[in-house]
Amino acid sequence: MSALGQESASSEEKVEVVTFGCRLNMVESQTIRHLAGQGGQGNLVVVNTCAVTAESTRQARQTIRRLKRERPEARIVVTGCAAQIEPDSFAAMPEVAHVMGNAEKTRATSWDFFAARKNVAAIAEAVRHGNAASPLLAAIEGHTRAFLSLQNGCDHSCTFCVIPAGRGPSRSAPTDTVVAQARKFVETGHKELVLTGVDLTSWGADLPGAPKLGQLVRLLLRELPELPRLRLSSVDCIEADADLIAAFAEEERLAPYLHLSLQSGDDLILKRMKRRHSRLDSVEFCTTLRRLRPDMAFGADLIAGFPTEDEAMAARTRDLIEECGLSFLHVFPFSPRPETPAARMPQLPSAVIKQRAANLRATGELALERHLQRQVGRRLRILTERGGMGRADDFTAVRTPGLPPGLMFEAEAVGFTKGALDVTSDSSLIEKSSAR
Repeated sequence: MSALGQESASSEEKVEVVTFGCRLNMVESQTIRHLAGQGGQGNLVVVNTCAVTAESTRQARQTIRRLKRERPEARIVVTGCAAQIEPDSFAAMPEVAHVMGNAEKTRATSWDFFAARKNVAAIAEAVRHGNAASPLLAAIEGHTRAFLSLQNGCDHSCTFCVIPAGRGPSRSAPTDTVVAQARKFVETGHKELVLTGVDLTSWGADLPGAPKLGQLVRLLLRELPELPRLRLSSVDCIEADADLIAAFAEEERLAPYLHLSLQSGDDLILKRMKRRHSRLDSVEFCTTLRRLRPDMAFGADLIAGFPTEDEAMAARTRDLIEECGLSFLHVFPFSPRPETPAARMPQLPSAVIKQRAANLRATGELALERHLQRQVGRRLRILTERGGMGRADDFTAVRTPGLPPGLMFEAEAVGFTKGALDVTSDSSLIEKSSAR
């Protein structure tokens, strides 16, 4: 897994943050850069790590070594989930000046009077006991979309996952706080808000009255009538409440796209993963939503080569792509994570895992091509981003050469190449904004 983004601070702050992993890490990195700068830190590089796969942890270590070679005078601080789970191994790296856990990295006091020392004593237990900082609500600087991180942690125990150890139990941002922050983003010109979290559909379970995500979605759309688009990030289909499902049918401004945490299409493998849904649950969920909202599109996380998976099981996962109508895949070759139950199960040869991941990706590429073909001739609403690209309501990538980020317009899709749509050049702009 490569770094999702690299945030470079102003010359006054001289703080650089390199980010691996999820959208939540991206939000946290923005906060880290701001807090470290306010704390008077200079010549500092923060590596915000991910632990979802062994490869992501390996790449973080590789990046740390490269950064030190390129900037030998810089102090390197390592934080994030990999640092939370393996603090001693990162502290042992000669390139690392300091290791900071997830519970500390978004607290202002952690960046005051920073000393270049390797201290792992305060890391191990804080997140595990739920004493981490509250979920963050922040925009990513330079992005046309604002990300609202309204939930952190996870109460589940999937056998392959170390995220609960890195993030702690599920915690929810209060409703009033979410609405107030969302209103600020709209007032500053953001045209799309993305609700994100580690286990987004668990939002509200620890709040008074245990509100559901669907209730929050409807409240945001009601309180922010000027918001053009509200999007959800990754969700667990078995936890989607009835109000959330109905909202997709009734709320036009709720983007018709969901990224699903499916992982496998075989029931026995799902049971061994300790997932809470079956294959049929996945198919029925997608079928129901597409019936309610015909333009609905889906992405999914899928794991290739889970322990004990045979060829027939792998084939059922590939078949799930068509049965659920998946268009956007994140394929993860299985890699055992320390101290997880899956790491103690009979492992498959690495060559088999690699081949099954390649097969899944190839099937996913064909599914994406079919999705793009279905869009040709349709009129789409597009929000431009940086680099001459944009996104339609259903998350389809669209080429927008010559247009600055932050424009929302409608155009007809006339073709596609290399995973993205081409649209008519005589697009009629329906709303303008200057690039941020």
